[in-house]
Amino acid sequence: TITTFFLCVCRERRDRHRSKNRDGSIRGEKSVIIQAPGESLLDADSPREDDRDDNWGETTTVVTGTSVDSISNEDLTQLSKDSEDSSALECRRYISPALGAILGFVSLITPLAFLALPQLLWRDSLDPCGTPCEGLYISLAFKLLILLISTWALFLRPPRATLPRFFVFRCLLLALVFLFVASYWLFYGVRVLEPRETDYRGIVGYAASLVDALLFIQYLALVLLEVRHLQPAFSLKVVRSTDGVSRFYNVGHLSIQRAAVWVLDQYYSDFPVYNPALLNLPKSILTKKMSAFKVYNLGEDNSTNNSTGQSRAMIAAAARRRDNSHNEYYYEEAEVERKVRKRKARLVVAVEEAFTHIKRHQQEDAVTSSPKHPREVMDPREAAQAIFAPMARAMQKYLRATRQQTYHSMESIISHLQFCITHNMSPKAFLERYLVPGPTLQYLDSNRGRQWTLVSEEPVTASLRQGHVFSLKRLDLSLIVTVTPLPFLHIAEEFIDPKSHKFVMKLQSETSV
Repeated sequence: TITTFFLCVCRERRDRHRSKNRDGSIRGEKSVIIQAPGESLLDADSPREDDRDDNWGETTTVVTGTSVDSISNEDLTQLSKDSEDSSALECRRYISPALGAILGFVSLITPLAFLALPQLLWRDSLDPCGTPCEGLYISLAFKLLILLISTWALFLRPPRATLPRFFVFRCLLLALVFLFVASYWLFYGVRVLEPRETDYRGIVGYAASLVDALLFIQYLALVLLEVRHLQPAFSLKVVRSTDGVSRFYNVGHLSIQRAAVWVLDQYYSDFPVYNPALLNLPKSILTKKMSAFKVYNLGEDNSTNNSTGQSRAMIAAAARRRDNSHNEYYYEEAEVERKVRKRKARLVVAVEEAFTHIKRHQQEDAVTSSPKHPREVMDPREAAQAIFAPMARAMQKYLRATRQQTYHSMESIISHLQFCITHNMSPKAFLERYLVPGPTLQYLDSNRGRQWTLVSEEPVTASLRQGHVFSLKRLDLSLIVTVTPLPFLHIAEEFIDPKSHKFVMKLQSETSV
C-alpha cells in the first residue's frame, strides 16, 4: 500500500512536470544566457564543482525559466518612468551647486560694480579721493582674494551624494547671502545711483563694508557646515540585515540624511563584502532533511498491524533524521573548512613556485642566452600571463571553495598580478586580496551599489535624537541604523597625599625574612 501511494505521487509529479514543460515551450518562457569569456563560471546558487578541472575562460550556456522574449506596455511605461527618474536625479544633482555658483559670482562682482559704475556714469563730477581711497583699494583687493580662496575651498567641491531633501544650513546661508546682496544693491540704487553721489570715498567704504559682511558670512558657513558636527554626540549602531555584521560609529550633530551619507562612506570601507553564497545551508542537509508526512493505507484491509507498524517506523525515522540535522550541519561545516585549508595550501605553494620563475631584469646585466636555457626580456603584462598558467588551476579551485568566483575574473587576477610584479611585491602580497576578504569598496562596480533608499519615520532633515531608527535599503540588503546619545561624563577629583605612601612590614614566626 505504501509503495502504491508513492507510485501515485511520483506519477502525479511527472505529469505536472510534463505539463509545465509543455506550457513553457508553448509560451516561449525560456531564455538563453551566454556567459562571456573571462568571467566567473559559477553563480551563487549553482552547485559546487570543486573537483572538476574546467578551463577558466570557456564559454558557458545556461538555460533558465525566466521569460525575456516579450515585453508589455506596462514594462515600457516602467522603463520610461525609471529613465525619467534617473534624468531628474542627474539634474537635481547639479541644481544646488549651479545656484550657489551663480549667487557666489554675483556677490563677488557686486563690490567691483559699486566701484566701477560711478567711474563710468559721472566720473567728471566725482570728488578727488587720493591716498585714503588707494589704501581702501588695497584692502578691498586682498579681502576679495581671501573671500575667493575660501569660497573655492569651502563650497566649490563636487557633491558626493544626492540627498532626498535640501541641506537646511546651506539653504540658510544662500538665503542670507541673497538678502545681503539685494539689500546692498537696493541701498546703492537709492542713495548712490539716483542722486549721483559725488563722495567717491564713501562709495569705496560702502563697497568695503559689503566685503566685510561677506567674510563674516563665510565664517558662519565654516562654523555651521564644518565645525558644528566635529564633536561626537551620538553613537550609531549599523547592522547589515542579511548576515548581521555590525559596527559602531560616533558622530556629531547631523541631520538624518547627512548621517546616512556618513554611514555609507564608512560602510564601503569598514564592512566586509556581502557574499550571499556563504549564507546558504549546505545542499546535502537540505536534500536529506524531510518534512513530516502522513501515510494512508490504500488497500482493502485497513486493520493490518504490519502496515501500521511500518508507517510509525518511517515517521519515527524521519523525526530522528530531522532532529539530527544539526550534527550533519556541523560535520558539513568541518568538511568545508578542511577543503578550504587544503585548497589554500595548494594555492600558496603554486604561487610561491610561480614567483620563483621570474626575476627583474637589470640594465647592467648582460642577457646571456643559450640553446638549452633561452632568456627573454618581457614586460610586466607578458610576465604575468606567463606565470599565471601554473597557478590558474589552484586559484580556480580555491575561489570555488570559498565562493569568491563571482568577484574575481581571470582578467582582474592577471591585472593584479601585473601590478604586483611591477612594484616588486611578494607572493604573500599578491595573495592578500584572495585569502582575506576585503572591504566592500574593493569589489565595488561602477554600475552597482550607488542607489540607496533612505527609510525613516522622522523627517530626514531633522537632527539626530535618542531612539531614532532609520534604514538604508538596496535591492539585496539593507542597513539598520540605531541612534544612541553619548552619556554625559561627570569626572570628580580626589587628592591623594604623597606622604600617605608609607608601609610597615608585619613580621611573624613563620616569615622567611
